[in-house]
Amino acid sequence: MVEQIKPRYSVSWINNIAQIPQSEWDALAMPLKTPFLEWEWLHNMESSGSAKGQTGWLPNHLTVWRDRQLIAAAPLYVKSHSYGEFVFDHQWADLANRLGIQYYPKLLGMTPFTPAEGYRFLIAPGEDEDELTQMMVNAIDHFCDRNQISGCNFLYVDPEWRSVMERHGFISWLHHSYIWKNEGFKTFDDYLGVFNANQRRNIKRERKAVEKEGLQIRTLTGEEISKPLLAQMYNFYSHHCDKFGWWGSKYLTKKFFEQLYSSYRDRVLLVAAYNEQNTHQPMAMSFCIYKGDRLYGRYWGCFQEIDCLHFDACYYTPIEWGIAHGVQVFDPGAGGQHKKRRGFPATPNHSLHRFYHPRLSKILKSYISEVNEIEKQQIEAINLDIPFSQRQPELKMELENE
Repeated sequence: MVEQIKPRYSVSWINNIAQIPQSEWDALAMPLKTPFLEWEWLHNMESSGSAKGQTGWLPNHLTVWRDRQLIAAAPLYVKSHSYGEFVFDHQWADLANRLGIQYYPKLLGMTPFTPAEGYRFLIAPGEDEDELTQMMVNAIDHFCDRNQISGCNFLYVDPEWRSVMERHGFISWLHHSYIWKNEGFKTFDDYLGVFNANQRRNIKRERKAVEKEGLQIRTLTGEEISKPLLAQMYNFYSHHCDKFGWWGSKYLTKKFFEQLYSSYRDRVLLVAAYNEQNTHQPMAMSFCIYKGDRLYGRYWGCFQEIDCLHFDACYYTPIEWGIAHGVQVFDPGAGGQHKKRRGFPATPNHSLHRFYHPRLSKILKSYISEVNEIEKQQIEAINLDIPFSQRQPELKMELENE
């Protein structure tokens, strides 16, 4: 009888994703719908100096190996603040301070500065997901206990993975994003058809206003994108942050944008606006990422105020491009209730939390159902105000396990 040798697992914490072979990491990340857990995107965050200990995002990635093969991983960061997360837990930090509990540092699972749904543990196909998940949760618990970390938080989680982690004792907190879905649209006119007559006229007027300014809007992907264009995108991004006093929100470095050129521009969509006097140098640009049938709007900037240009470059042209390229879901980025008037309903997303201080944990468990119910009512109220026609798509709340 041949003795069955039990696989030898080892758990490692990695402070630099460059220490992990890209091919092994991407074997876990590439099958996912989200592009933001791929090695190149995360590596660029670190190597560009955007996500590092000095900016309050200390990489601390959890990996599981069988012998020398990577079979599971979790992008994680030790945070010394809550900026760049877009899930506003400042009330929990304030409560902890009033209770004399040290809230920071905390352990965070998300792609830095990227409020887009899809975070989860990366586990190789064919592996025992339950066993590896338990192993990873145990490692996280041990790490947080040993380092006196107040809590572990996963943001913008994959909806299917959420139920997995709830079984492991994590608490769900309900939020919302504004998400466009392709309701079988074949043309931009099909998209316009879901609105009432007044809003259809309004959208046409907004696009016409851009035309009257003599602007030409181009969509650029892949080989059409030059390195100087990506550097210029940083200038627009930086200017936009400075213009609105968001100096504390200028999270990405110029190097981050420039490094996209060599190995990630196949994921980039630039929407660039040119005027008649200079058809080579854009005067405004929006920056999107796409993968499969998903499109994500991330950043925008303009050096000159042009009426309605923001709506066209950030919403209408990406939707038009998306319809032509089979996009089914478009997440235009964080914030802005003005998105609902352009056909982006408030759509539930969840974060997951575990506090290690008994008092904080008890308060979280006591009040989270009430907090989630208030958020659910807010989502429903927002969606009642969308200017759809009678042929509007069904807007249903899918809040199982609430």
